[in-house]
Amino acid sequence: MPAPSIKLVILGRDGILNEFRDDHVKGPEEWAPIKGSLEAVARLNHAGWHVVLATNQAGIGRGMIDMVSVNAVHAHMNRQLAVLGGRFDAVFFCPHTPEEQCDCRKPLPGLLLDIGRRYGVDLRGVPVAGDTVRDLTAARAAGCEPHLILTGRAAALDDEQLHQTLHQVPGARAHANLGAFVDFVLQRDRSQPEAAPGERS
Repeated sequence: MPAPSIKLVILGRDGILNEFRDDHVKGPEEWAPIKGSLEAVARLNHAGWHVVLATNQAGIGRGMIDMVSVNAVHAHMNRQLAVLGGRFDAVFFCPHTPEEQCDCRKPLPGLLLDIGRRYGVDLRGVPVAGDTVRDLTAARAAGCEPHLILTGRAAALDDEQLHQTLHQVPGARAHANLGAFVDFVLQRDRSQPEAAPGERS
């Protein structure tokens, strides 16, 4: 598999970086980082990786969140990460509801393809981390590497459900949390042996 032209990782937001909320994160006061997630992003940055977020935000389309609130959440998130010496290069988000049938809402790959175009990179070999099969499907459709983070919505999966989820997306791997995913990425980057597809770290 060819390496991307820059070291790029694409992450989902809710359930990966911060605690997932069924009622959406509507302001900075509702954005609560998952323990160790921001430190994991900073470790990627310190190793020379660019980190971009790709997130479905249907709350915008439903009128539950406005752009001022979205920007405030992301500014708050970036300030917390900056304290650790890290940074997000960008946040790409889909504001549409499922009923709008856009091409950027995951599981469709439009959001990821937009990132590839913006950065001028071949998405093959770019790791994408999410907490739903929708994230994995979008990653696979864009030609990226699908990784399931077992926090957020994926935390409720039992072993059989996890197996079935990974089986739906060939080549998908599971990791206990974002820190374990970053361990995998950095270890592989140092040319250590690669884990087999479907292996849980």
